Amino acid sequence: MAQSSVPERHTLFDDAQGIFTGTLFVSLAMVIFNQAGLLTGGTAGMAFVLHYATGVSFGKLFFLVNLPFYWFSWTRMGREFTIKTFMSIALLSLLADWSPRVLDIADIHPLYAALVGGLLLGSGCLFLARHRASLGGATIVTLYLQEKHGWRAGKVQMAIDSLVVLLALWVVPPERVMYSVMAAVLMSLFLWVNHKPGRYTVT
Repeated sequence: MAQSSVPERHTLFDDAQGIFTGTLFVSLAMVIFNQAGLLTGGTAGMAFVLHYATGVSFGKLFFLVNLPFYWFSWTRMGREFTIKTFMSIALLSLLADWSPRVLDIADIHPLYAALVGGLLLGSGCLFLARHRASLGGATIVTLYLQEKHGWRAGKVQMAIDSLVVLLALWVVPPERVMYSVMAAVLMSLFLWVNHKPGRYTVT
């Protein structure tokens, strides 16, 4: 008997575990980047720049930086996506500030941090995209452009992230910026390969 071509909808539990796992992966990447003095792109990169410049915690700044993007998300991506995104951002903000209390990385080479952090970021964002959520800011824009215009999310994310990281030169040493660009490119390549238009349609 032929199987139905209609994809099975995610249950509440499916979404909850997917969003938690994706956010946990990203929070680990943020801890690694912070320890190595690196940063990433998008609104997370903006939060890192402000964190390094002011000393205010990354989690608090990340939550605040994303506030202006909720209107765009609500009007362009819908209520469900926006609610899931808000929950993901709030959870990441909490995990990013809480994780250093239970995870102490004494020393890590920036090259290794860029490699592991970039892949953790890509994996986490892929988890979230699979469950119709994001971590706000540039990710909302890239997913919108992919769904509405077919632009590959990885390409758009790579351009935005690299620009934000390069703008961080005024607070981060050039060597660390180089490793940060490497991490951003690695994350975007991961998404480019694994997150293609039409591949993830279950909501």
